[in-house]
Amino acid sequence: MTDLIVVGGGLAGSEAAWQAAQRGLKVNLYEMRPSTPTGAHQSADLAELVCSNSLGSNLPDRASGLLKNELRRLGSMLVRCAESTALPAGGALAVDREGFASQVTHRIQVHPNITLIREEVSEIPDTATIIASGPLTSESLSNSIAGLSGEEHLFFFDAISPIVSADSINMNIAFRASRYGNGEQAEGDYINCPFTQEEYFAFIQALQSAGRIELRSFEEAIRSGVKAGHFFEGCLPVEILAERGRDSLAFGPMRPVGLTDPRTGRRPWAVVQLRQDNLAGSLYNLVGFQTNLKFPEQKRVFGLIPGLEKADFLRFGQMHRNTFIASPKLLRPTLQHITRDDLFFAGQITGVEGYIGNIATGLLAGINAARQLQEKELLSLPSTTMLGALCHYVTHADLKDFQPMKANFGILPSLESRTRLGKRERGQAYADRSLADLDSALLRSEESEESISISIHD
Repeated sequence: MTDLIVVGGGLAGSEAAWQAAQRGLKVNLYEMRPSTPTGAHQSADLAELVCSNSLGSNLPDRASGLLKNELRRLGSMLVRCAESTALPAGGALAVDREGFASQVTHRIQVHPNITLIREEVSEIPDTATIIASGPLTSESLSNSIAGLSGEEHLFFFDAISPIVSADSINMNIAFRASRYGNGEQAEGDYINCPFTQEEYFAFIQALQSAGRIELRSFEEAIRSGVKAGHFFEGCLPVEILAERGRDSLAFGPMRPVGLTDPRTGRRPWAVVQLRQDNLAGSLYNLVGFQTNLKFPEQKRVFGLIPGLEKADFLRFGQMHRNTFIASPKLLRPTLQHITRDDLFFAGQITGVEGYIGNIATGLLAGINAARQLQEKELLSLPSTTMLGALCHYVTHADLKDFQPMKANFGILPSLESRTRLGKRERGQAYADRSLADLDSALLRSEESEESISISIHD
């Protein structure tokens, strides 16, 4: 007997299935890979990270760090897997992507209440279901969702960064360091490729004129920027950013602040940072270098980066279509569909952006699906919590301006402080209020230590 169907074995779906199963539900988790590929995934593992290997800041006074702390209180299985496969990344939580996905897959496969089914779901089931099919939802399921909602889907394009082998980086030019020395490793958590002014301008010129994979009718939509239905600003390809002016990258992903080139003793004109991508330290990804350049052009243009002249590119960057629904018209803050109490949505398809946001909405959907089937009051978190604020945003935003949203302090209600706070003090005040309000909400809902301890002590 199956109590709940979860569609999609990504970050949100894996967390949702786990949370529901931990609360006694028999769960069928459907994942269409590997028999039906997505065009972006490379393995059959659950929770595969297809873009960066970083889950964002781990610092308690940052928005992403706060959301992680909320998830720790809620017993997130995926956050625990991330911590056990963590790599040095300064104040961020970066993981060995293969180790992380492998661990999540194993935990799902051995759970006595979860059955993993490797099949595509082409229509929304008419029984209790969580749709966590992600931004690469198959065409048939997308059509089924569109039929239920009566609305066209919103969409944007996402791009991923290249990965190079560590032993192909010229460390006579590149150097290890963390910005302002704030790293976990004494020598620095990042490999930095420094540019002189002349090298930077030559690189920008090559980038602006490089050949791209054609996007046909969507090309102009991408250039237009941030509106829903077009392109998410946080995922703009580096070549699109370069079109905004030759200094745009030097003040964006190539900003050199907090770094000193040991060869010159001065700050570089610009820098490309490379972040460790696997536990062995043999792979590094180009931070902020999402791209849709043709593969030979990536090798040629990125070979102009000082230190990457002979780089071995093990994965080229690419762009793919990401789908998300009109959540302000379709979902409640509990992540239930407006017309079906037993239908939930979670993850990036809801308009929540970022790995940790996907995990968080999966967690809430899993908890609420269990509570709905067990005839308990559903959990709706205060908007003063980061997860509550994200759910409030995606379900209350003005649809004409609706676009994917990451965790940030701007979506939280203002602080009631009469004293002027600095940026970090303000972040800590938001975090303190959030965690206090979360604890109160969990006590009221009975999602306290007794029920969550099952997840923590698995």
